[in-house]
Amino acid sequence: MKRFIIFGIIALFVFGASTVWAQKSVRLSIATGGTGGVYYPLGGGMANIISKHIPYMEATAEVTTASVDNCRLVGAGKAELALIMADTGWDAYQAKAQFKEKVPLRTLAVLYPNNMHIVTAEGKGIEKVTDLKGKRVSTGAPGSGTEVMALRVIEAYGLDPTKDMTRDKLGVSESAGALKDRKIDAFFWVGGLPTAAVTDFGATPGVKIKLIGHVDAVPKMRETYGPIYVRGVIPTKTYPGQDVDVPIAVVWNLLVCHENMKGDVAYDIVKTLFERKPELVAVHRDAGWLALEPQVGGSPIPIHPGAIRYFTEKGLKFK
Repeated sequence: MKRFIIFGIIALFVFGASTVWAQKSVRLSIATGGTGGVYYPLGGGMANIISKHIPYMEATAEVTTASVDNCRLVGAGKAELALIMADTGWDAYQAKAQFKEKVPLRTLAVLYPNNMHIVTAEGKGIEKVTDLKGKRVSTGAPGSGTEVMALRVIEAYGLDPTKDMTRDKLGVSESAGALKDRKIDAFFWVGGLPTAAVTDFGATPGVKIKLIGHVDAVPKMRETYGPIYVRGVIPTKTYPGQDVDVPIAVVWNLLVCHENMKGDVAYDIVKTLFERKPELVAVHRDAGWLALEPQVGGSPIPIHPGAIRYFTEKGLKFK
């Protein structure tokens, strides 16, 4: 009798484990960004929600250098989902700029506005973008959306990033550390509000943060690259020591996938993220931007049919 009981327990365990494993028949890698930005914690929150609430899916968030590389990872089948900036995604979709071949991306959701920061400190002699001439400046990690947009802002002010400044290529955490250690004079970063690394810099004793406004760049950027960029503002008190509103350039963030993602998979991902929005907001407040309204016309990249199915059920109309 004992032997039968033991065999029964073993069989139950093996069968149960096999059932759980079988349930997780779809495994997803979410390409995010560096640990100091918003993409990584937000992507981690998405991975947890997908894994918890969709029985047949298991998702993990991966640290990357962000938008450019994320597009390539999806195109190469090395990531199933990615968080990207709309301008970088548009380049990838059209095979422009850093992309030699078209990347078959599809949008699952328009997420939240990405805010361009130009961060320096009082006493650096930097009051406007043109004051970056002759300075040491980080324009973002290679392969990041920050780098793409930073170069476009610099270009809009008539500066040459290779000739008019000494250019470092650091992620946001490394940039904040380098500015704190006086190894650079300023850095560019495009992300959500607030960004942890910028907050940490602003809270540094003996340092007063200074954010450089650059909203005047938006018309030129739109003229050159299309209606991707919009005007925005970093409200006062977003960061420690920030005592004024700062007018800036903004671009929206997207959640994208490969065009070959199955419709039911795409539908379940979008449905779950929208229905579990409070859980995402608990991870980062920028998830509060997730809404139905921006989904029509909010992305230059075509919407995946599975996502359209969900949005149509919610009353949205697509051409």
